[in-house]
Amino acid sequence: MARGSWNVGILKLFTVCITAMLIASMYIAFSPERLPCNCPEHREGHLPDGIPNPPAHLQLADLDDSKWGPHKMAIIVPFRDRFEELLQFVPHMHNYLNKKKVPHKIYVINQVDNLRFNRAALLNIGFLFSKNQCDYIAMHDVDLLPLNLDLDYGYPQDGPFHVAAPWLHPLYHYKKFVGGILLMTAEHFKLVNGLSNRYWGWGREDDELYVRMNRSHLKVHRPEGIKTGYQTFRHLHDRRKRKRDMNRYFNQAEVGRHRDKVTGLDTVQYDVESTKEVTIDGSPVTVVNVLLNCNKKETPWCVHYEQPSKSRHL
Repeated sequence: MARGSWNVGILKLFTVCITAMLIASMYIAFSPERLPCNCPEHREGHLPDGIPNPPAHLQLADLDDSKWGPHKMAIIVPFRDRFEELLQFVPHMHNYLNKKKVPHKIYVINQVDNLRFNRAALLNIGFLFSKNQCDYIAMHDVDLLPLNLDLDYGYPQDGPFHVAAPWLHPLYHYKKFVGGILLMTAEHFKLVNGLSNRYWGWGREDDELYVRMNRSHLKVHRPEGIKTGYQTFRHLHDRRKRKRDMNRYFNQAEVGRHRDKVTGLDTVQYDVESTKEVTIDGSPVTVVNVLLNCNKKETPWCVHYEQPSKSRHL
């Protein structure tokens, strides 16, 4: 009798334990909140390799963007030696635009020759390279990250749309500024013949583009109702580490003050050395390594006085 009672007690205890384990398992499986992992690879703001994550509210898995609308944007990034910024830019922009359901493709036009940097020529090349897949472009600096989801990256059918307006850009606030991030339809970009190819070194190519748009009777539109002011973008540029090439040689300064009626989209000279499809933290990007050609009789200021020796290939 005592042995029978003992067996019944063991059976009841076993049944209670099994029931408790099942309840606990179901609670864990269906609980809306999970305990956060404090492992280095899961801490907020960092990936396993130390690359910062986009802000949590911008993260979104890849979706089928064919249902998001009839237009597709080419983000064209003129590039040289900005690898740290690129590691942040690509995943940030891909997740940001997915969150906004903007169909897009990112093109990094990487200048690998030893000539001075020519942002305008790289933008022209990016347009030519992307025109068969996308019907509008975003001329986008690699060091400028949008943080406000209310910014408009949609198809700019009414005219060029300057996302990085002077009252929003962290650094440049003059009225005719159209740099940083500018959207244009393929039709309008061809209408103004792209940008001048004469601007070697840093600056002024955007100001000349403003004149081109004005002469073509294209009104520049800008964001309205954005409340975040100069906190609308994150600017990654460190002038102490990235010194701008602001030198002016020969008559470069004088030429740069006038509208270029000769060069543009239809005259850019270059060779494509290689094209690579790359992913950064799962975000796709097309890298085009290009060698620019320079007519030293027309623009002798395209040449560096000190030739860099390191490789610039991606």
